[in-house]
Amino acid sequence: MIPKIRPCLWFDGDAEEAANYYVSLIPDSRIDRVGRSPADNPSTPEGEVLTVEFTLAGQPYFALNGGPNYHFTPAVSFQIDCEDQAETDRLWAALSEGGEEVACGWLTDRWGLSWQIIPRRLTELISHDDPDIARRAMQSMMTMVKIDIARLEKDALNP
Repeated sequence: MIPKIRPCLWFDGDAEEAANYYVSLIPDSRIDRVGRSPADNPSTPEGEVLTVEFTLAGQPYFALNGGPNYHFTPAVSFQIDCEDQAETDRLWAALSEGGEEVACGWLTDRWGLSWQIIPRRLTELISHDDPDIARRAMQSMMTMVKIDIARLEKDALNP
């Protein structure tokens, strides 16, 4: 069943490579279908990958090899809820490889797609019932590139 709404990601010829990479990193992920260009497509040679339908953590996505006309911007990013520092570190290393580390848990991968690698503990602390803890957690996060849970807890919980 095709979902009513699913993100469509525009790539310049490497949609299948990107989708395969993403599904290798995240549990409950898979390639669902690869669509190839028909003979009468004027912009893509017959048989080349045109579309990739894939699932990341149970969420369906659609990737299109649309050409060089459009590029990703940080105005849209995908946030990954990480269980702990080990998962944060693993995903950070994998997704930032060939890309760019930005700030506050954000990075841009080698295809230019923006990701937020966010440990659950960060979310807990910046939304803490104690406004001083929440403020200190936010201040600590603002000094980080990749989120460091131990440092975040130290800064937020030990004034």
